[in-house]
Amino acid sequence: MTVNRMVLGRPLRSVAFDVLVAGAVALFGVAAVAAQPGGWWSTAIGLGMAVALLFRRVRPVAVTAVVAVLALTQVALGWGPMPYDVAVLITLYSVVKYADRLRDGVIAGVVAAIGVVLAALQTPAQVAWYFTAVYYGLVTGAVWLVALNVRTRRLYVLSLEERAATLEREREAEARAAVAGERTRIARELHDVVAHSMAVMIVQADGARFMFDRDPETARAAVKVVADTGRQALEEMRRLVGVLREDVPPQPAPAATDPAVIADPQHRRPAVAELPALLDRFRAAGLRIRHSAVGDPPALPPGLELTVYRVVQEGLTNALKHAGVGAAVEVVLRHDADAVVVRVVDDGHGRPPVPPAPSGGHGLVGMRERVGVYDGSLHAGPRLAGGWQVEARLPLPSSPGTEVVTV
Repeated sequence: MTVNRMVLGRPLRSVAFDVLVAGAVALFGVAAVAAQPGGWWSTAIGLGMAVALLFRRVRPVAVTAVVAVLALTQVALGWGPMPYDVAVLITLYSVVKYADRLRDGVIAGVVAAIGVVLAALQTPAQVAWYFTAVYYGLVTGAVWLVALNVRTRRLYVLSLEERAATLEREREAEARAAVAGERTRIARELHDVVAHSMAVMIVQADGARFMFDRDPETARAAVKVVADTGRQALEEMRRLVGVLREDVPPQPAPAATDPAVIADPQHRRPAVAELPALLDRFRAAGLRIRHSAVGDPPALPPGLELTVYRVVQEGLTNALKHAGVGAAVEVVLRHDADAVVVRVVDDGHGRPPVPPAPSGGHGLVGMRERVGVYDGSLHAGPRLAGGWQVEARLPLPSSPGTEVVTV
């Protein structure tokens, strides 16, 4: 187990290494105090460089400026190169590696080149001064290039870490979006299953209660509709809960013609072919429905078929809840060349439910969301002649394989 201890906001290992480097420079300055020119004053310059090196990682530019001033002071006093001048090379390495801008490292390299010439002029040697300058220049240039290489690798590693952090944030954002989408899907599905079925059951139960003594046969038929609707709602709820309990990741929706999908009721979704059964249930609930289809129906993607089914279901549910039993409803399914148009219109002349159906649901919002997935349009509102009209236009996908599935 690795414990990253911090000292003054910096890793302990880095602080310890910098203290060791500064201590070595200070030792060079103190060890030659008796033999070096300048005596203790020269040693003081070396100790100043050593103290500055303690901050070479966090303030590389400032440390470089301090060391450069001390080194130029040493040269101006004519003391020549000293053992502690290794601090100049350490500072040059640090500013190239740690400075925010490479420009600071280039400026430090130019200053170091000037220092190389001055130091070569003051170095006692048996050869010409420019040979010494070449030697110093090669050493200084090598340090600068090594620092540049380390800087490049350091920035590359930092970019990889930042990219990994960005990808992690994106994954978290996608996960949150997926959770939000799943909640919306569940809420929409619960509304379709519960609200629609309960509306039929409430109307039929109220009718059975009022007709129980007058017309027992009618009351029995209403109770049968309540039972059948309840069974269907329970089956839909089981299907929804079964999907939510699946541990496997979601897979692309299979085609409606897939035999495995048709045989498995848990994964079966309502389709346009089931509209007659839906209309029969609402006829049994008391609506007078007239259904017509215009045009040749093309092969629709499963998701689009589900949207058509849900729009018709929501329109009939609203008609039953608000127009009441006995209302005349016209359901038109028109197949154009580039779109499917669904139209549900009631005359508003039915017997209103007792008590009145509560308002404030999310049926229209859910329909708009479903239609919006396919870039369609939805118009819902009262008619001048009375009643309510819902019309949805759903563009057909550009290619058979293009589909957005909504549950």
